[in-house]
Amino acid sequence: MAKAPSPAFRCTECGWTTAKWAGRCGECQQWGTVVEASAPTGVLGKLTPIRATDERAARPITEARADEAPRWSSGIAEFDRVLGGGIVPGAAILLSGEPGVGKSTLLLEVASRAAKTGARVLYVSAEESVGQVRLRAERTGALHDDLYLASETDLATILGHIDQVQPKLLIVDSVQTVSSSQSDGLAGQPGQVREVSAVLTRIAKERDLPILLVGHVTKDGSIAGPRLLEHLVDVVCQFEGDRHTALRFLRAQKNRFGATDEVGCFEMAGDGIAEVPDPSALFLSQNEPVAGTCVTIVMEGRRALPVEVQALINKTQAPNPRRVTNGVDPSRVAMILAVLHGRYSYDLTDHDVYISTVGGVKISEPAADLAIALALVSVIRDLALPRDLAAYGEISLSGEVRPVSVAKQRGSEGNRLGYKLLLNSDVSNDLKSVLGIAKTAAEAAQPARRERELDAAF
Repeated sequence: MAKAPSPAFRCTECGWTTAKWAGRCGECQQWGTVVEASAPTGVLGKLTPIRATDERAARPITEARADEAPRWSSGIAEFDRVLGGGIVPGAAILLSGEPGVGKSTLLLEVASRAAKTGARVLYVSAEESVGQVRLRAERTGALHDDLYLASETDLATILGHIDQVQPKLLIVDSVQTVSSSQSDGLAGQPGQVREVSAVLTRIAKERDLPILLVGHVTKDGSIAGPRLLEHLVDVVCQFEGDRHTALRFLRAQKNRFGATDEVGCFEMAGDGIAEVPDPSALFLSQNEPVAGTCVTIVMEGRRALPVEVQALINKTQAPNPRRVTNGVDPSRVAMILAVLHGRYSYDLTDHDVYISTVGGVKISEPAADLAIALALVSVIRDLALPRDLAAYGEISLSGEVRPVSVAKQRGSEGNRLGYKLLLNSDVSNDLKSVLGIAKTAAEAAQPARRERELDAAF
């Protein structure tokens, strides 16, 4: 019986094997990871056990030391919040995000703040020239004598800059544009990204040098390159935001030194990027309440944020009325419209319905269901809800108001911001009762609102 031929090519990411070369792995669907595999000899080498030293000897976990890792502040409180309290010496931090979202601007601000504290910072730009980085630094006020710039794409030269400058913080923008002579292929290919990230991570651990790496993303939003890149680093952060708004969010997807549910808020401006320690006013309108608006309290990581939901309806003769949403889940809106129609006879089949949030924020959790329903009923009845009313709760198909996660923190934030009437499942688990309470509060607020309007008119 003939012996089956051994596979000649293997994927370096998942280990998938094939007899013929392929540009894309048939298992993990990664491009450029299939390389020629060495033929097995059938002889397994024998490892000789090595006795560990006394310092590295295994001991009971109860005797292991659990000292808190030392941290130093980057000078940006929102950035430190996401990292778990500050930058840990020797940490490798990967920052990814869409092109143009402001990754380089944020890290240049971090470099400037660190330099102002007396720490020497080396900023290596592999995508821009020194002159381009200098122009951005002038615009954002990030000039400092302890901030060193270099425009290099060769890993060996970058290591030479590290030996020469002896920085306390290293920033590499970006890891996909740096190449090493020890690996074949062009910069950005999986082999090159693997080699560069492994060397920089080893340098970070050996010298207690914190390194901030910028990572590109693919079309689907994942980090470009091999998955090994995310495994090697200590912290993976995602910088995201809408191009049409100035608001930016920084989230930690992986953090060996802290929690991964913290969110940092920033705002892009003409002179750089600014942190927003209290973003509660960014998602609320500043005018008098009108019919069709309701405030909900959503969770962004561990932070509770008030967000205003707005609704508008228009009579239409079209056979298929429009359902336009911005910032909310269209399927949740369709379900709420079905509940209002099927359970409480609010018929909007001959109306166009528009639902939007203020400030461009996107709500994905079901806690905003109750606020959407109240905004719709408010515009149907042409009755404005009071400004000190907020609502959060999930609505089921039976018309039940269900409790949501972290309800206590939402309530505490609502009380801190001055919302006297918080409608949720604790008030009533029946949607009809909640709608009645909101109607009573809105009717009670009408005389006072009318008096303020008359005072403003005269």
